[in-house]
Formats: sequence, structure tokens, C-alpha cells
Amino acid sequence: MVEITVLGGVAGGLLATLVMTMLMMALGDDSPPPTAAFWSKYVGDGAPTDYMMQGMVLHFLYGLGAGVALAVVLPLVGFETVTLVTAVGVGLAYGFVLFAFAAVFWMKIVLAMDPEPPQVAQFLLFHLVYGAVLGGVIGAGIV
Repeated sequence: MVEITVLGGVAGGLLATLVMTMLMMALGDDSPPPTAAFWSKYVGDGAPTDYMMQGMVLHFLYGLGAGVALAVVLPLVGFETVTLVTAVGVGLAYGFVLFAFAAVFWMKIVLAMDPEPPQVAQFLLFHLVYGAVLGGVIGAGIV
């Protein structure tokens, strides 16, 4: 059993976002991430492809924030300490919750996107990987 720390959430959020992003780049179609579309729609005045870097920075900030949020919330709901297996399981569930929130709220409502089913499946996979890595870092107790 290891104690959950905010630093673990920071490290886990960053590493999980890096792994998720690498997977997105390997399996994706080179289209801009939804965060670039967000930047284009609400901050910039160009196409999402003009804001790839801003979109990536925003994506890493989201990932960092989600990692910290999990590390803060888990002790509040009774998970002060966890095993690696429990943390990875919780991380996978969290990845699914993040996927559902991102797919419904961010993509459908905020960005008015309507992705095709294969894109939705990839989006789910990416978020499950994020959750598994985040849970693994938190559960390993290395930071």
C-alpha cells in the first residue's frame, strides 16, 4: 500500500498525458487535437491547424490538472492508501469518466463536433491509457 500524494498526481498526469499523446500521434490521422479546435474557436482567429502547439500545451495542462484532481479527490473518498492494482483500476475508471465528459461536454457541446464511431473508439482508448498510466504512477508511489 502506498499513500496518495499530490506530487504523484502531478507526475502521473504529465506522464499519462505524454503517453496518451504519443499514442494519439501513432494511431491518429494527424488532425489537430480537440484542444487546438478549442483554441481556434475561443481564443484565436485561424483554423485549428494554426494552433497545434497551443492545443498541445492546453492538452498537457488538462492532463496535469486531471492528475492532480484525482490525487486530491481519492483521499477525500476514502482512498488514502492504495495498492498498485487498485490504483490502476481506479485510473481506468477515471479515464472512462474523462472520456465521457470530454466526448459529451467538450466535443459535442463546446466544440459542436460530431466524430465518427472509429474516432470515438480511439478517443476512449486514449483516455483509458491515460487513466491506466496515471493510476500506475499514483499506485507505484514513486513520488
